[in-house]
Amino acid sequence: MGKITYKASGVDIEAGYEVVRRVKKLAKSTFVKGVLGEIGLFGGCFEIDKKIKNPVLVSGTDGVGTKVKIAFEMNRHDTVGIDLVAMNADDVACLGAKPLFFLDYIACHKVDPDLIEKLLEGMAEGCRQAGCALIGGETAEMSDLYAEGEYDLAGFAVGLVDRKKIINGSSIKIGDKIIGLPSSGLHSNGYTLARNVLFNSAGLKVDSKVEGLSGTIGEALLEPTIIYSKTILKTIGKAEVKGIAHITGGGLPENVARILPKGSKAVFKASSWDVPAIFRVIKKYGKIDDAEMYKAFNMGLGMVLVADQRSAAKVEKLAGGTVIGEIMPGKQEVEII
Repeated sequence: MGKITYKASGVDIEAGYEVVRRVKKLAKSTFVKGVLGEIGLFGGCFEIDKKIKNPVLVSGTDGVGTKVKIAFEMNRHDTVGIDLVAMNADDVACLGAKPLFFLDYIACHKVDPDLIEKLLEGMAEGCRQAGCALIGGETAEMSDLYAEGEYDLAGFAVGLVDRKKIINGSSIKIGDKIIGLPSSGLHSNGYTLARNVLFNSAGLKVDSKVEGLSGTIGEALLEPTIIYSKTILKTIGKAEVKGIAHITGGGLPENVARILPKGSKAVFKASSWDVPAIFRVIKKYGKIDDAEMYKAFNMGLGMVLVADQRSAAKVEKLAGGTVIGEIMPGKQEVEII
């Protein structure tokens, strides 16, 4: 029997060291004012802006779900990192907070520095789009837990907002308008259903082409999530926004309901926005009813903003969105007509 070592048991420490060396340059490209120190310490340091009178930290954590399965199938790993940042930075921005920094967690079968670098390149790009800094993370090699070639991603973001400027939906009133910002596709939710419909039921492959899509099924499913945080911050800096919902798992019904005050409901006019072709393909092949589609997917809306009638047009213009509904009397629910 040969000598038992950590590497022989399935963990290559030297590969982990190589990842740290590579990430330092990528992380530096995301650094913003407030970052203290370098990647590689036991914690990331960030100095809070002292100009904010009553600073409140807003945190969020999330992953990208089974979208990574599409990355495995296509052997393309440079975009799911963008998705990871989007899921976290956009959650933080919903409360009116500016994302400050982001940390990642990558768990994998085996540390392949080239593959991990691709993931980190996506995260760095996402951080640049969000205006936040990648200040740390962890790569865990667990060969006895993950299948060969597979990994999972999780992230954590922290933002900052003045306490008086927190946006939580409490000021929403009957008659306020709902503005929707378009999505680029599924973003990072509903992939278990989409994969079941397209690959298991319909028998399609990631390289299959179907009517209505400009590229392959895999390309449509791997389309990166839009990062809205800079758009949100620009908009709330120039117009009054009462509530913001990030349309992730649970779609419009669950996520918009979270910001509605008692005695109100959100009524959406389905014909008022464009639904990307990938959703029509999933609906067709899966014979899925509208209620299930709206519950599982964002259906073409990545963010929803609520503003009063006087501010709605300005918010619409600043955010690049469309008025798609109105707040009406109800029981903290969402109605799509």
